[in-house]
Amino acid sequence: MKLPSGTDTLPLRQHLATLARYNLWATRRLFEQVDGLSDADYRRDAGLFFKSVHGTLNHLLVAEHLLWLRRFSGGESPRVALNDEVETDRVRLRERLTESAHAWQPFIDTCDPARFGSMMDYTTTKGVAMSLPFAATLAHVFNHATHHRGQITAAITMMGHPCPEIDLVWMLQAERRSS
Repeated sequence: MKLPSGTDTLPLRQHLATLARYNLWATRRLFEQVDGLSDADYRRDAGLFFKSVHGTLNHLLVAEHLLWLRRFSGGESPRVALNDEVETDRVRLRERLTESAHAWQPFIDTCDPARFGSMMDYTTTKGVAMSLPFAATLAHVFNHATHHRGQITAAITMMGHPCPEIDLVWMLQAERRSS
């Protein structure tokens, strides 16, 4: 899938940049509540796909940083399991997830406009060669994080703790108020 020659990629770049800002904003907001959880609640099996809040956050670090950011920025295709616990310490996990979320904006800002209409070639974690539309796959990274943050907020709510509003429109409203 290639964008037609002469297609203006600026709106697409702006949209992906908004998703990157949202990813960072929502990650920070989520941790406002996650940081207050007891270690027992943080690590208990809450019935999530990656079991606990900790397991799901580790999965986000694996997917967002170890896999997708390296695929997009360096053309690497690391072989790591999606459920690997790559960070045992919860404070360091928060720091690494925030750093990873922060790295997407400069990547998008400096990305060659032609890439937005190109294909993304990589190797899956199972060793299968794959080629997908670059921009749609990049949007997937942010959608994927939103999916798992939703799981975490549901688990935290079921544990009886409050959760922040982390919908995209809340970020847009906050940006509008601060401008």
